Amino acid sequence: MSVSTRTRRSATRPLIVTLIVIAVIAALGFGYASPYMALNNLKRAADARDAQTVNEYVDFPALRESLKQQVTGLLTRRIDAHGNGNPFAAIGAMIGVALIGPLVDAYATPDGVAALLNGMPPRGDPGERPPAPPTAENTPAAAATAPDAAPPAAGNTANGAGNSANSATPPQPPQTTAAYRGLNEFVVTYQHGAGDARYSAILRRKGLFTWKLAAVNLNE
Repeated sequence: MSVSTRTRRSATRPLIVTLIVIAVIAALGFGYASPYMALNNLKRAADARDAQTVNEYVDFPALRESLKQQVTGLLTRRIDAHGNGNPFAAIGAMIGVALIGPLVDAYATPDGVAALLNGMPPRGDPGERPPAPPTAENTPAAAATAPDAAPPAAGNTANGAGNSANSATPPQPPQTTAAYRGLNEFVVTYQHGAGDARYSAILRRKGLFTWKLAAVNLNE
């Protein structure tokens, strides 16, 4: 009786060890992938202007503070660059400094988060606001199903075709790279072209598998 019990235990032990190893590997894999999944869920929610889900993935107090610091630094450098040059540019930058609060308020929203995650960061321009979400009338599907419009005049066909082709071309998405920057920080870097300035959105770990957008870096 005791021999059979020992036999069952010895046979069960490798199975238990195997299950533990599998569970540990699965947890490590899920932990590694968690910021990528959080970023994907956040972008989908922001593009859909799903404020409730966006709130789950954004640390808005931290993001507001980061935006304030980054835009202030952006405008300070602009003033320094134009201080001995065009006075009107410096005046414009100074006006922008006075409008940092409203700009931060505008970007610390689902619209602003969507802009940040789609390659459209704040530039520090006076009165700047994130782009409004696309309306049903402006989507490609709506354009395809719109009522037939009057055809262009014969003399304008060639020019009209060229212009319509240019206007129908959607803006190119930015080049995006995403990687860990430390155990608790995950950075997504955006750049539209080789000569364009880069910026990054920074997600920080909140708990074991939870990540939230908490900062931006406009000065990459």
